[in-house]
Amino acid sequence: MAGSAALIVGLVVAIADGDTLTVLNEDFQQIKVRLAEIDAPEKKQPFGSRSRQSLGEICHEKRAEVRVIDINRYKRIVGRVSCDGVDANAAQVRRGMAWVYDRYAKDKTLYRLQDEARSAGRGLWAEPTPIAPWEWRSAIRANTG
Repeated sequence: MAGSAALIVGLVVAIADGDTLTVLNEDFQQIKVRLAEIDAPEKKQPFGSRSRQSLGEICHEKRAEVRVIDINRYKRIVGRVSCDGVDANAAQVRRGMAWVYDRYAKDKTLYRLQDEARSAGRGLWAEPTPIAPWEWRSAIRANTG
């Protein structure tokens, strides 16, 4: 499955968190997919469970098309995910359930969606000082290292 032309089609059978899901493909293989260009709150962060629930509303038990963008260091597929025609990556940002992941973002329209969610106080933007997941993970590492 090399290159960015790869497409995975299947049924979403599990939601791990707000930016990770599992697709059962036509060969009945379960494939874990990390949504590209976004970063959702971790499970123990504020809005972590709400973000997972939101991705479930968008994708769980729906037909998904995953446009593979990369395979990350954890050997997990990273892609743009469309569930029943809805761009799940963009929807999570629009709902205020994920940040644009600056380090990996190529789709600049995601920033507009994030700005709209922030202005409207949607989702995690209702918090007075939301902490980006990459900052939260870094703080955890610093405290346990």
